[in-house]
Amino acid sequence: QVQLAESGGGLVQAGGSLRLSCAASGRTFSTYCMGWFRQTPRKEREFVATITRSGGLTYYADSVKGRFTISRDISNDTVYLQMSSLTPEDTAVYYCAAARTLNSDLIITRNSNYAYWGQGTQVTVSS
Repeated sequence: QVQLAESGGGLVQAGGSLRLSCAASGRTFSTYCMGWFRQTPRKEREFVATITRSGGLTYYADSVKGRFTISRDISNDTVYLQMSSLTPEDTAVYYCAAARTLNSDLIITRNSNYAYWGQGTQVTVSS
């Protein structure tokens, strides 16, 4: 089992940048595929980015491709989401998620395949 805690959200102007962090507890961080999702009151939770267990593969939603970068640091059990060129449409609560998998290169984009979730961190982009 793993527990997740997001941080780094806040208020930023359009065009600005933020880096979200997700700290994972437990000794088995390297066995999880990690993902970032976001949700607004008007939309269902949507996929943003994911990184494989190995860290060698990443995948992004079209809406953030080229602007967001997901990475993971196994030495401190943390996954990051570097966000740049932010727009008001990026305003949402961002959630970190973990899916345990035996496949080190498996990409997981469906939120139903993630068993563990953080509490979320608010990102607000002003115009």
